[in-house]
Amino acid sequence: METDPVPFSARPHLCSFLVLGLLYAAVVASPASASLFFNFYGASCPTAELIVSNTVRSASSSDPTIPGKLLRLVFHDCFVEGCDASVVLQGNGTERSDPGNRSLGGFQVIDSAKRMLEIFCPGTVSCADVVALAARDAVAITGGPQLQIPTGRRDGRVSAAANVRPNIIDTTFTINEMINIFTAKGLSLEDLVVLSGIAFSDRFQEDSKGKLTLIDTSLDRNYANELMQRCPVDASASLTVVNDPETSSSFDNQYYRNLVAHKGLFQSDSVLLDDRRTRNLVEDFANDQEKFFQSWSQSFLKLTSIGVKTGEEGEIRQSCSMVNG
Repeated sequence: METDPVPFSARPHLCSFLVLGLLYAAVVASPASASLFFNFYGASCPTAELIVSNTVRSASSSDPTIPGKLLRLVFHDCFVEGCDASVVLQGNGTERSDPGNRSLGGFQVIDSAKRMLEIFCPGTVSCADVVALAARDAVAITGGPQLQIPTGRRDGRVSAAANVRPNIIDTTFTINEMINIFTAKGLSLEDLVVLSGIAFSDRFQEDSKGKLTLIDTSLDRNYANELMQRCPVDASASLTVVNDPETSSSFDNQYYRNLVAHKGLFQSDSVLLDDRRTRNLVEDFANDQEKFFQSWSQSFLKLTSIGVKTGEEGEIRQSCSMVNG
C-alpha cells in the first residue's frame, strides 16, 4: 500500500519569497537546468501556467486526493530518467507499468491540461513542464507556499520499468539507503527529510489465521490498531491510507508532528526520527511550519530540476501518454 509521499498544509508566507530569491537564480544557472527559464512560455504560450493551474483547481475541487497524487507523480517522474514526464507514458514495460508505480494517480489531470494546451498552443508546452507545474499548483491550492519555478523542460522518449526500482525509495529502506539515492540525484540530507513519505505491511506480522500483529515497537500502538483495521491482510493493493490523518487535505507540517508522536506510517518515516542525522530536522519542522515551508520551496526547486532535458533533447509530445511518431 502506498500513499502520498509528502505531507499537506497551511498558508503562504512572505519570508519564503525573500529567502528564495537567490536560490531561484542558482537553480536557473545550475548545469542541470541551464536552459530552464522563468516565464519560458511568456511569448509562445502566455496562458500556459494559468491553464495548468485552472485544471488542477477544477480537478481538486471534485476530488480532494488529486493534490497528493500530483505530488507523488512528480517525485516518481523526476527520480527516474529525470523530470521528463517518462512516468506518464503508457505501454507494456514502461515506468507506469511497474508494480511500484501502480498506485500512482493524477494522470487524468495531466492529460486534461495537455489537451487544453494543445488547443491554444499546439506543440509548445511539454508534458514534463505540465507535471512540474501541476505539482507546484497542488501545494499552493492546499495552503502551502506559492512559488515560481523555471520551465523549458522537454519530454523524454525512454520509459522503462526496469529503471524504476533502482531509483525509487522503498518504504523498508534504511536511512543510509535513502541517503545514497538522494545523493545520487544531487539532493541533500535536508532534501531527504523534506521530500520524504511513501506500505507499511512489514511493520506487522501475519499469523496462520490471517491476523495481523504489531512487530515494530516504534509505532504508536493505538495508531497501529487503526491501521490494521483499515488495511486488513486481504485488502486490495490499490487501497490507500493517508500518512497525515490529522490534516490530510492541507499542506502543513503535521507529518513531522506525527513522526515526533511515533505515528509515522512507513518504516522509512520512522527512521527519520530514529537517526541522529535527521532527528533534529524532523523536530525543527514539527515545531516551525514557516521553516518547513522555506525548506520545502528550496527542495521542490531542486527536485524539479533533476536530469531535465532542454534545447534539442527529447521532444514536445502531442499527447502525454505516448511519444510522437
